[in-house]
Amino acid sequence: MKKIILLVMSIIAGIASAEHFHSFLLGLYVSTLAVGSCYWFAFRSTKFPELALLLLIAGLFSKITITVVGVSWGMSQDIISSPFIFALSYLFFSIVATFAWFSHKDKAQHKFKPQTV
Repeated sequence: MKKIILLVMSIIAGIASAEHFHSFLLGLYVSTLAVGSCYWFAFRSTKFPELALLLLIAGLFSKITITVVGVSWGMSQDIISSPFIFALSYLFFSIVATFAWFSHKDKAQHKFKPQTV
């Protein structure tokens, strides 16, 4: 049910922002790439637990870097025609991408967890 609601909201937001569709799509691409890179860094497995904080910080900086570069590139290429639509799209798809990554991680953990009776 959650996936259907997210899909319907995404389609409605895309239709509502049809005049500024490039801003909407850039928000989607930048937020998904930023959240994906942050997730990739933050949840790496390592033999050294001391590196956990370093990986979390690297994830944060990768997200910030990708966002700044994406916004700078979008502004220089005049892709962002509406900063408001871009910001709403970025916020919404950051939440959606975070939900997708965590549900994927949750399913992967339950897949290998032994069943207790």
